Amino acid sequence: MKFKKLAVGVAAVGLAFSLAACSGGRGATDAGASATPGSNKGALVGVLMPNKTSTRWIKDGDAVKSGLEKLGYKVQLDYANDDIPTQVKQVSNDITKGAKVLIIASIDGTALSDQLDTAGKKGVKVIAYDRLINGNKNVDYYTTFDNYKVGVDQATSLLTGLGLVDADGKKTDEKGPFNVELFAGSADDNNATFFFNGAMDTLKPYIDDKTIDIKSGQTAFQQVATQQWDANRAKQRMQNIIAKSYSSGTKVQGVLSPYDGISIGIISALTGAGYGGSGTKLPVITGQDAEIPSVKSIIAGQQYSTIYKDTRQLADESVKMADDLLNGKKPEVNDTKSYNNKVKVVPSYLFQPVVVTKDNYKKVLVDSGYYSDGDLK
Repeated sequence: MKFKKLAVGVAAVGLAFSLAACSGGRGATDAGASATPGSNKGALVGVLMPNKTSTRWIKDGDAVKSGLEKLGYKVQLDYANDDIPTQVKQVSNDITKGAKVLIIASIDGTALSDQLDTAGKKGVKVIAYDRLINGNKNVDYYTTFDNYKVGVDQATSLLTGLGLVDADGKKTDEKGPFNVELFAGSADDNNATFFFNGAMDTLKPYIDDKTIDIKSGQTAFQQVATQQWDANRAKQRMQNIIAKSYSSGTKVQGVLSPYDGISIGIISALTGAGYGGSGTKLPVITGQDAEIPSVKSIIAGQQYSTIYKDTRQLADESVKMADDLLNGKKPEVNDTKSYNNKVKVVPSYLFQPVVVTKDNYKKVLVDSGYYSDGDLK
């Protein structure tokens, strides 16, 4: 599948997203931190990741652990296999073991309140990693990417692949209509709503004027959410949509997918229904995380795009935040407005996402050292 080229700001790779709402640099004293420089030398830091089924979480966990150990800290790295009770137990165990900082990529952003209350009472600092933890005041910092913009970029790449906007993001003379279906992430992940809202705000004018036709009629977040970002659930839903809404012979021409694993499931359902064969192209399909199987799929002309988030930046920032907290310093943030966890606005550090297609994957992913050529063979 080959579609029109998508222009992306490759020069933005590796650059932090600078926002006006900046609340202090790394040299300031954190009023909430009682530590003094050197007093927490060799302290234990708990690093909690959701699963090992996604290659990105393995890379994230290893990078955070390595960065902390280089600074002389002890690290307890755990993966929870997407099981909420397991992650709850892991957090409790880290607190019992005396961890001074917890870096948590939560499975369910509302399921850790009791444990965070205990952490708060014991003075344990909590950094939410890429997924905001909701409903608790004891979330001290958050490091992530500009998740609303991720959704905007996904929708824009979909429009570009369909030919509705050009390489510069300007509307073309293409009128459509195009048959598009929508997928969202897990309803218990705060990021999923940011992705979906960014995408829908971008697509809404095209849906309203019928340039884009959602034949299934499924446009509400709860209708299109994919629990635990699961590929098999996405595959089953895509199969059901094809059977119910495309049985007359009309074809799906675009799919908004929020994550590469979901995209793989969608592609499996479509190829099973005859897409990708002679005379029937696969739709324009988006994604996120630049996982190796999906990058290979993009190179092969199946998936159209993915969103690259340089998790090396994310890991490095969480390590810096933890080190600052353990030394009584106030971590640097660049957003103090966007991320309200329903109890407080959590000070955050945001990075910029980058759209990746067949046209620029080598420059963005290989030339930057994120992957080698061999990884993508």
